[in-house]
Amino acid sequence: MTDQTTTASRRPRPKVMTLTPRAAERVRAIMTSKGPEVAGLKIGVKKGGCAGMEYTMTWADSVGKFDEVIEQDGARVIVDPQAVLYLLGTEMDFKTDKLSSTFVFNNPNQTSACGCGESVNLVPAGKPDLEALKD
Repeated sequence: MTDQTTTASRRPRPKVMTLTPRAAERVRAIMTSKGPEVAGLKIGVKKGGCAGMEYTMTWADSVGKFDEVIEQDGARVIVDPQAVLYLLGTEMDFKTDKLSSTFVFNNPNQTSACGCGESVNLVPAGKPDLEALKD
């Protein structure tokens, strides 16, 4: 048996993240103001905050070998490879209210959040929430 799998016969990879039109518009606008040296908005997660993890956002000047890239409507979001399992299936939105404008992550892997909204509790995709199973 030969290993000549074609791209057409492979199952498509799931998108790590999707962007709402508002999020894509905002990322694109900021990227444009930053200039051509910006490769995209890099999203990740890190340990911290009272709920256990925090989302991180930085401007990247290049795309790493193992980074996931989401391009939509002229916006480019780069996902840190260490964050992929925590962000799988996430929708990134941009919301504006009377007091603030912010990116919001609608993440199916989020099990809880702190009261101030700065940190979240995330489980890797495909792993059960053991606390929820105790109920």
